[in-house]
Amino acid sequence: MTGAVWISLYFTANLALTIHNKWVLSTIRFAFPWALTALHIGVSGVGALMALMFVYRIRPAAVTGGQWGRLLGFSVLYAVNIAVSNVSLKHVSLAFHQIVRSATPAFTVALEALFLQKWPSLGIACSLIPVMVGICMATADEFGRTDFTLDGFWLTLLGVILSAAKGIVTNQLLVGELKLHPLDLLWKMSFSSVLQCAIYGAVFGEWQSLQQYEPPTRNYWVSLAGNGALAFALNWVSFTANQKTGALSMTVAGNVKQALSILLAVWVFATPVNWLNALGIAVTVAGGAWYSLLVYLEREEKRRKKFTDDLFEYDPINGPEDVFRDGEPCKN
Repeated sequence: MTGAVWISLYFTANLALTIHNKWVLSTIRFAFPWALTALHIGVSGVGALMALMFVYRIRPAAVTGGQWGRLLGFSVLYAVNIAVSNVSLKHVSLAFHQIVRSATPAFTVALEALFLQKWPSLGIACSLIPVMVGICMATADEFGRTDFTLDGFWLTLLGVILSAAKGIVTNQLLVGELKLHPLDLLWKMSFSSVLQCAIYGAVFGEWQSLQQYEPPTRNYWVSLAGNGALAFALNWVSFTANQKTGALSMTVAGNVKQALSILLAVWVFATPVNWLNALGIAVTVAGGAWYSLLVYLEREEKRRKKFTDDLFEYDPINGPEDVFRDGEPCKN
């Protein structure tokens, strides 16, 4: 399949899962976030293993005891991040949820600066200003709505922080010492994450409530199975689309997806929007697009610089002694 087809599948899976999560929590009243999270992770883990073995034909990588410890720590963050996102969807509108999640890049930059001493360029820092201003405009009257809860607001904000942290740690695991295939990482942490969800569910009394659950329809399990399948599909097509189309296409696709998610949330769930909200959404999406473009351009500049540095490290014709940098010969 072409890159355009994979991008289309990415749109479809992402939008479908976001809306379906809200529908499962609200319409069929499956208000059990730890059970829903366990379903997402379990199905995604099994699907990742099957895809690795039978589609990509890659054997899962061997890891040491210390590396398993890091994976276990990451699985805690992974499971809690999904569960918090699912809980927050129950307490706020889908449009509000998507708008606030647009702040993820800002929190990513802040966490990287705080813990990794990785400071953003002036351009990237400035691009985050319209994102934050737009979020304030888009959610200005949300606090007065009857379907809004303060718990939902704090949970949504916590979900954004956890999502930013998960993105940073994921990058460290994929390109750091482990260098795991994304599907291999998903497979390796799935079972420990499901076990954690079971423990958290028991601690918070969710399993007792689940035993008393009376579904509004007898075919509710079909919806839950479809929800798990969508979670895995999103993980798979996101990786493949990135592989087939490249970073720029995915950054553009991510911003278009964010805008479509908000518009669909407004349409499907009849969320009221005034002119200030609409302007705020537009400013947020524009700021996100600006941020993504700058990140891509900086990444490409670093790649070109590395290529140039490697090129001047060694001259295959004259040898390393005849290669000069800053007026001095390179010493190898």
